Amino acid sequence: MKRWLQRIAVVVLALLAVVVIAGAVYEALARARAARDFPPPGRLVDVGGGRRIQLDCRGAGFPVVVFESGLDSLGSLSWTATHDAIARTTRACAYSRAGIMWSDSDPRPFSSARVAADLHVALANAREPPPYVMVAHSLGGPYVLAFTGRYGSDVAGVVFVDASHPDQLARLRAAVGKDITPEADTAAIGAALAWSGLLRVPQLITPPPDAPAIVGPASAAWFPPSLAAVVQEMRGVGATLAAAGSHRGLGDRPLVVLSAGENPPPAARRQMQLTAAQGERMATAWRALQDDEATWSTRSRHTVVAKSGHYIQFEQPQVVIDAVRDVVGQVRQHVATGQPARLP
Repeated sequence: MKRWLQRIAVVVLALLAVVVIAGAVYEALARARAARDFPPPGRLVDVGGGRRIQLDCRGAGFPVVVFESGLDSLGSLSWTATHDAIARTTRACAYSRAGIMWSDSDPRPFSSARVAADLHVALANAREPPPYVMVAHSLGGPYVLAFTGRYGSDVAGVVFVDASHPDQLARLRAAVGKDITPEADTAAIGAALAWSGLLRVPQLITPPPDAPAIVGPASAAWFPPSLAAVVQEMRGVGATLAAAGSHRGLGDRPLVVLSAGENPPPAARRQMQLTAAQGERMATAWRALQDDEATWSTRSRHTVVAKSGHYIQFEQPQVVIDAVRDVVGQVRQHVATGQPARLP
């Protein structure tokens, strides 16, 4: 009996080894297919240390619009529905942060200051001159505040697209009675198993509502190698928001705040384990935070976007396009009249 048990154990271990090797081979082949089928739009720009950042700049004109994505793995794809429209009237650059999509990962500990430094170096090395109009979705808002805090003379205007607020963790916790900070532990397990091919289970990752057709397959193809960077950003949310709180004063830079007009949908509430009443209180608190963001500049407006959730740039792209063009126009007018904005 003991010998039979030993033989069974050997067979089980051998089968496990075959599964592990097969999964690793499958993932390696899938990454090769991703590189072939979904190559980086734009270019890979050297930012030092042997690393490159994917930067996709289109169009021509002044000022340069720079898109900053939120806390997801979409990178520059976050702006697929708006990028070309903006590029028809001025230069427009979308990019992917370190480790996301086509950009090389950063072996150093994550911080919003390093996000800002990467973007600044990438733009400089790509010869994309300031001043910039920064367009930020979700957690991209605090990243833009970090960039503005470090390179304030480079930033001429800002558009926030349902952007995160430095005080949101405490304010939302008070509203719903529980902590809704993004949970990184489960995602970290997935990132640790990314080599195995398990993250390529069909329908594991679904694109945001109304995203253009290319977003789903491209983001799914690059999701496994991107997840580790997403986990780092999730774990750094608290520090990112705290750092942004020191830079919320935007002087008289033109600022447009766009916020979602719809409450969190049932799927999002289930994910956060919120009741409908808690979801309503969360939405009310979120709108108050968005109102506060509009006070950060003396030249600002806040628009609540009807029939839109968090991804306004996909659900109501024309609203984002119009807001960006508004800010670009204000920057151009300042330059044309010889009255540069009084920046802090």
